[in-house]
Amino acid sequence: MKANIRRKDIGLLMMQVGVWAAIILIPTLVTLITTRNTSASRTFLWMLWFNLQSPVLLYFINFYIFWPLLAAKRRYVLFVVANILAFLVLNPGLLYMGHHPSPPNVHIPDNAWLGMYSHFFVYFLLNLASISAAIVLRHFLRTRQIRQQLEEERHKNTEAELAWLKNQINPHFLFNTLNNISSLTQIDPDAAQDAIAQLSDLLRYAIYKTNQPMVPISGEVDFMRNYISLMQLRCNEKTTVSTQFNITNPHLEIAPLIFISLIENAFKHGVSSNRPSTIDISLSQDETGITFHCANTNFPKSDEDRSGKGIGLENTRRRLDLLYNGRYEWQQQLDNDIYTTHIHIRT
Repeated sequence: MKANIRRKDIGLLMMQVGVWAAIILIPTLVTLITTRNTSASRTFLWMLWFNLQSPVLLYFINFYIFWPLLAAKRRYVLFVVANILAFLVLNPGLLYMGHHPSPPNVHIPDNAWLGMYSHFFVYFLLNLASISAAIVLRHFLRTRQIRQQLEEERHKNTEAELAWLKNQINPHFLFNTLNNISSLTQIDPDAAQDAIAQLSDLLRYAIYKTNQPMVPISGEVDFMRNYISLMQLRCNEKTTVSTQFNITNPHLEIAPLIFISLIENAFKHGVSSNRPSTIDISLSQDETGITFHCANTNFPKSDEDRSGKGIGLENTRRRLDLLYNGRYEWQQQLDNDIYTTHIHIRT
């Protein structure tokens, strides 16, 4: 890591040296080409360097010393004072400008003094522009570094939150399935054994296949089929469950276990032991994306029954926000005791 940072710093220094070299050498080269006079070009180069050596030195002093030690630490007064002193040290003759007496019998016109002060003013602006360029570049690099760090931190936090949400889904799902199988063992031991085998397949998928951020949708469909089959164990003959899966591209990738909480919610709130119940689940794919649809009868839980507390649905929405932000629509409605949820994910 240190070697990479060092190479970046050297590259940045060489880039700045190259820019200043171009500022000095390109006009000299143009002068040589246009005048074809080597002596005049050398004189022009010397004059150019004479006028630019202070701005160049002030630029690098500010970029590598004054900014990190003073301005970056908000020592602005010291920063200004340091620049004034550096400017005077690099240009000592300016302290005596206008105080030298004129040579004997030589009269300097007033407009000559005006030109001298004008030159000083332009020269001062040139140094000020050089200092400003160093500050602007430093500020730009610092801002970009902060943005990169924030983006890296945001990415790490997002990955950590997704892992936490997914880890909450697996135990939540396992809890309910084991309860279903536990009830079945007292009614039909053979069916319970088959259910345990199905649960084994589900757990194998949940543990070993869903550790990736995205999985093939074909695996999700198989998981949903088996999951629904296990959830039907808790249903009696008054419950009708229908499913439809229409997937044209089995290799299309999707976030794992993204719809399981919605299916679980349908069985939790859509099944009654003494009233007709219906659950209709579909997952389809077309050129616009993936559509999940679930409609179920609605039997609200009593205030005393607060199992789950909506954790599954909250996790589903949060995962959609993190993984498909701006790319999904979620519609929910309750009409004539039928609760419908509809999610479309654009791919």
